[in-house]
Amino acid sequence: MITMRLTIRQVFSTLLFLGLFLMTLRPIADPDFWWHLRTGQLIVQTHAIPHTDSFSLTNKGKPWLAHEWLSELFMYGLYKLGSYGLLIFVFSLIITGAFLLAYLQSPQESRPYAAGFTLLLGAIATAPTWGVRPQMISLFITSLFLFLLDRHRTERKLIYIVPLPLITLVWVNLHAGYFLGLAIVAIYILGDLIDLLKAEHQKTAPPDVPTLKSILILCAVLGCSILTTLANPNGLHILLYPFQTLKSQAMQQFIQEWFSPDFHQLEWQPLAWFILAFIGAGMLGKKSISPTKILLTLFFGYAALRSMRFVPLFVIAAIPILAEEIGSLVRIQSEVKTQGWLLKWIVPILLACIVLVAGLRFVQVVHGQSNSEAETFPKAAVDWIEENQPKGNLFNSYGWGGYLIWRIYPQYPVYIDGRADIYGDKFIYAYMDAYRAQPGWEQALDEQAVHLVLVEPGSGLASALLQSSGWEIVYEDQISVIFERK
Repeated sequence: MITMRLTIRQVFSTLLFLGLFLMTLRPIADPDFWWHLRTGQLIVQTHAIPHTDSFSLTNKGKPWLAHEWLSELFMYGLYKLGSYGLLIFVFSLIITGAFLLAYLQSPQESRPYAAGFTLLLGAIATAPTWGVRPQMISLFITSLFLFLLDRHRTERKLIYIVPLPLITLVWVNLHAGYFLGLAIVAIYILGDLIDLLKAEHQKTAPPDVPTLKSILILCAVLGCSILTTLANPNGLHILLYPFQTLKSQAMQQFIQEWFSPDFHQLEWQPLAWFILAFIGAGMLGKKSISPTKILLTLFFGYAALRSMRFVPLFVIAAIPILAEEIGSLVRIQSEVKTQGWLLKWIVPILLACIVLVAGLRFVQVVHGQSNSEAETFPKAAVDWIEENQPKGNLFNSYGWGGYLIWRIYPQYPVYIDGRADIYGDKFIYAYMDAYRAQPGWEQALDEQAVHLVLVEPGSGLASALLQSSGWEIVYEDQISVIFERK
């Protein structure tokens, strides 16, 4: 039997990644997923990439840089082939693949135990950010960049870095995170320069010190990668988009995934443990950390502390470093073959159980998608709108805009949705004033001829409309309430 030749290490690694895949299986709950899906459908129907907004009531016709168009086309294609189940399955594979590359980047002597422990802690630390979203595709490609550049740094073979410009060409059309790939290459160039300068000041340079030729080759790869970013439907504008997003004050202030991780919340405690483990292992570890790895840690670590959406990128970059440090402190030797009647039966049974549990979990998640949708989004309220077809323009909660685009567009264009870059800071601040029922909210609704309001029952606007004689409740449940102008 094949299982007879498996070692304890191989069994551990197999169980580790089956367990990780099992962890990634979860219902679709990302508010932006729905407008991504609708955009993919729009591209298929029109055979064109949108350049102006058509989804909203308030910003219709405004320029829209649809930088995730290829991801949206990919997501809609999966949806047409296998509905939500295939989307959940494929994106779970993508997330697992990103961690697998980080695991393979860890030193051989740290695998599987030190690297496995580090990977598991890192996975738990990033779990709040997982989902069916283009960011997960960007996470996988970031991990791929780190893996290829690390292999090149170790072996100095061109085969590892020649594909980077081509990958960047695809990445720039999948997600604006392509900029991270350019930054990673630049960090490796800077790290190699530091190593080279250190070697020149030492009498005996280490054998793996980079040469000026290898640094120039990396510079050429970076230059080619920058050029390939221009091969996108938005031209030069894509180069400015990441900076425009990062400097948006409204996005930093109101959009949760741009907040810093809140370590008072239980879901972010594993990230605190990961950071503390990183600091402790760095202080006690016997391995010296290269300038490149230090720069990567500082770059992604700062980004993660500023915004929770960058936490997975920091963890992916830090896993190999932490695994190496822990591996230098703790050595577990176990190359025992799975021999004997006990292990002969336990290993295949254990693996079959994990596969079975993963399959059952997948079925449970897919079957529970409808209930999860109803608990997270105003599903029943939208059902009521579809059934009763009330007339007039709609004001909606920000987090529900994408869902409404998928469910009731074009009959009801949204007031706002998750494409914050389209609306701009000024509009978002004005929207938040109206949503919170700040002075002037009546004028904001009048200016857009709003006849329907769909918000949470506990919102400021819902409280104000309850007290207004010009509005009445036509639908209400625990999640949402619909007001109609009398």
